[in-house]
Amino acid sequence: MTVRLATVIEVLDEAYPPSLAQSWDSVGLVCGDPDDVLSSVTIAVDATAAVVADVPDGGLLLAHHPLLLRGVDTVAADTAKGALVHRLIRSGRSLFTAHTNADSASPGVSDALAHALGLAVEAVLEPSPADHVGLGRIGTLPEPESLSAFVSRVESRLPTTSWGVRAAGNPEMAVSRVAVCGGAGDSLLDTVAAAGVDAYVTADLRHHPADEHLRASEVALVDVAHWASEYPWCDQAADLLRSAFGASLSVRVCPIRTDPWNVTMVAGSTH
Repeated sequence: MTVRLATVIEVLDEAYPPSLAQSWDSVGLVCGDPDDVLSSVTIAVDATAAVVADVPDGGLLLAHHPLLLRGVDTVAADTAKGALVHRLIRSGRSLFTAHTNADSASPGVSDALAHALGLAVEAVLEPSPADHVGLGRIGTLPEPESLSAFVSRVESRLPTTSWGVRAAGNPEMAVSRVAVCGGAGDSLLDTVAAAGVDAYVTADLRHHPADEHLRASEVALVDVAHWASEYPWCDQAADLLRSAFGASLSVRVCPIRTDPWNVTMVAGSTH
């Protein structure tokens, strides 16, 4: 059975409705002909040059982060992003983005993060006022464990990055109920403080918001790399497409790490 791009888009739009995207976001088909027959789907967080090169000719790249978003008024081939668009089109490859709509959908990005950490999801952290699911999830561990043990759990279950995993809180405190938000989540710190959780796992926590949170709340903070927090979604999306199309469509997760931070200083040595 042949699979057309339009059919894959229908499945993705049902799972990650475009109506859930934030008003500032750019989601959906970036380039490609909906009538094209797809040879494969490759899933990644970012559409970088290395990732695009990893996509077979005639295949679809499903990316979480938009390639074209703020201030884009050209896709000329002599610009970094324009060159990728030209490369995709010339080889019959297509690009589709599911971003903040995948963040709010159920299951979505934060469900995938919770699952990767071994949490049983119980609730939405910030439900959408429009009866959509919303951002973040609240889940429980199989058994309570210390914050130190929980941080080790996070480190072992997410892909390794130079950013690593850092935490703020009493290392011996018991952690049982956890809030998570894939991607940058410091906008939800006030919500987390009132959510009745022991710890919050997210990415891109900044000094001042974290400091203000810790002055007023006992909820521990666990900060991971942005890319690492969203990478589990790639497997979720892959499972979705495999379930829908079976052997009719080759689906794979791109193994390339697109976290931009790649140099770490440890005990005076560079890694």
